[in-house]
Amino acid sequence: MSSWVNENCVSFLHLFCIKVVKTGRVPQHIAFIMDGNRRYAKKHKVVCGVGHHRGFNKLSETLKWCLDLGIPEVTVYAFSIENFKRSEQEVKELMDLAREKFRSLLNEIEQINEWGVRLHIAGRLSLLPKDLQATVSRVMLETRHNNKLRLNIAYAYTARDEISRAASQLVKGVKENELSVDDIDADLISQTLELGEPDLLVRTSGEVRLSDFMLWQISKRTVLYFTEVLWPEFSIWNLLAAILHFQRHAPEIEDDPPIVQRQQDFLEKIETKRWQDLEKLVGC
Repeated sequence: MSSWVNENCVSFLHLFCIKVVKTGRVPQHIAFIMDGNRRYAKKHKVVCGVGHHRGFNKLSETLKWCLDLGIPEVTVYAFSIENFKRSEQEVKELMDLAREKFRSLLNEIEQINEWGVRLHIAGRLSLLPKDLQATVSRVMLETRHNNKLRLNIAYAYTARDEISRAASQLVKGVKENELSVDDIDADLISQTLELGEPDLLVRTSGEVRLSDFMLWQISKRTVLYFTEVLWPEFSIWNLLAAILHFQRHAPEIEDDPPIVQRQQDFLEKIETKRWQDLEKLVGC
């Protein structure tokens, strides 16, 4: 069974090159559209499930590289709401894979906490099987105090659904007099979304579209990098090439505008309720 963080995937040469790249600006938040698992399976004449397993193994490797690079936040697009339209067999295999991997994470939770990895599962969790909802909720609760690297996994997710859920929360806030209409601006919407703005977004497999991923967040400052390599074949050299691309094209750093107290109170209430909801799911 694969570990969530692969400690043996970085050679001395890799570490040297990482050190060189770190002399420049390194993205503080990198997002991946992990595309190409099915094409990898077809290319190597194996069943689709093998491609998805290889894709997870690549995520664990990439997570280690990001830890070595000192990147504090990583977001990956693991499963779209649209993926529920795939064949019943493939959806079942993907749900079973998620069960296996999140349960294995809980089995090695002490190691995950030692690495300081905090997991956040972003998406409409109510679409997942009940037992998987409980498992991912427990994962988030068990790692909530870690602060070395935040790993966001977009699961049962689309950007349009994320934006619509944020809009519903804002409407509710106005109805309950927690916010006024004048409090709602682009910055508050950004803060209400589940996922923050990435500095760099990488998509593998040669596709040059966003597939309904982080559409609000990438609209302003995110550098986009597209590569032909299939996700299971993604290497540290591909990652370093993406970061060099970022270093050439990244805009100047801008300070985020301050959040007023009324907005801050609203956001803190949303965060408190989210943790309460996760605790309820674990208890189901």
